[in-house]
Amino acid sequence: MRAGKPVTFKMLEHSSKPPAAKKSRKERNWGRIANATCSTETMENQIWKEFPEDLFEAVIARLPIATFFRFRSVCRKWNSMLTSNSFSQQCAQIPQSQPWFYTITHENVNTGAMYDPSLKKWHHPTIPALPTKLIVLPVTSAGGLVCFLDIGHRSFYVCNPLTRSFKELPARSVKVWSRVAVGMTLNGESTSGGYKILWVCCDGEYEAVSIDRTLYFMRSDPDGIVSYNMVTGVWQQFIIPAPLHLSDHTLAECGGRILLVGLLTKNAATCVCIWELQKMTLLWKEVDRMPNIWCLEFYGKHVRMTCLGNKGLLMLSLRSRQMNRLVSYDLSSREWLKVPGCVLPRGRKRQWIACGTAFHPCLTASA
Repeated sequence: MRAGKPVTFKMLEHSSKPPAAKKSRKERNWGRIANATCSTETMENQIWKEFPEDLFEAVIARLPIATFFRFRSVCRKWNSMLTSNSFSQQCAQIPQSQPWFYTITHENVNTGAMYDPSLKKWHHPTIPALPTKLIVLPVTSAGGLVCFLDIGHRSFYVCNPLTRSFKELPARSVKVWSRVAVGMTLNGESTSGGYKILWVCCDGEYEAVSIDRTLYFMRSDPDGIVSYNMVTGVWQQFIIPAPLHLSDHTLAECGGRILLVGLLTKNAATCVCIWELQKMTLLWKEVDRMPNIWCLEFYGKHVRMTCLGNKGLLMLSLRSRQMNRLVSYDLSSREWLKVPGCVLPRGRKRQWIACGTAFHPCLTASA
């Protein structure tokens, strides 16, 4: 070693730990997601901490209806917001949402099932105020309220299935016919102005169609429609021949138009058809029918149909010994969609829909 500039020696420590293993791509991505989640949560907390309190009602009124089930359990203040006048005014500014369906299944007649078509999801609400010793069926709706009738046709019950606002109407002293058709209208633009319920004797269990506070009912012998104006109290009757080979039919309404939905069966072929009433001729004109590839499933089977709702969107329950199908039909877009089966919580078996009605979900509707 030559003399001159001193040389420094460094001692290298030997670690007993093995070198860090190279992380997989999945682990690296998971770390990035976790960090992003933490930063997002922090950002949201900062936003909501400074959010003006007077805007809470405006924001909540514009949330999807399905979020309400989680929303009302946040705190008492948010739950009490539903009954405030200012929240009602905010909700009144929101365009009416797509109707939901309140249904009763064959296996559980004392509990209901609600279907949200926008999310294609079933909800299973509980309405403690409804009598448990009687079978009560949803028969009509208006303004976010669903009207129930007991199977003995003596008492009506009105309820908001979202908020559980409930009222039992006075029982009738007279005996009711075995089959009735029921209609419901609002006195004003909302339930705050009250509502009216009308039931009439009929030869089938139908739900009335409401257009501009006039109720329309199906009738037979002779075939046609009976209307009642809830404001003037005037009855009218229209004789309209029914389409041939028609069964399981019901009235529907869309944009002021009266439509007919029913099963058309000829020989061994069965199909669901839609007719529109021509106001000039008072005749039914076919405007649509279920896709042929779907109708092939009905061939040679004894199919029965129940039509739920008539407010622009229909749910059709089609059943036979070998089949149980749910289908929705949009009267405006003429779109046919298959509906997922209704399965009870913690259950696996698909339920058979017995009856039901469509209603426009409204958080501020009070019975």
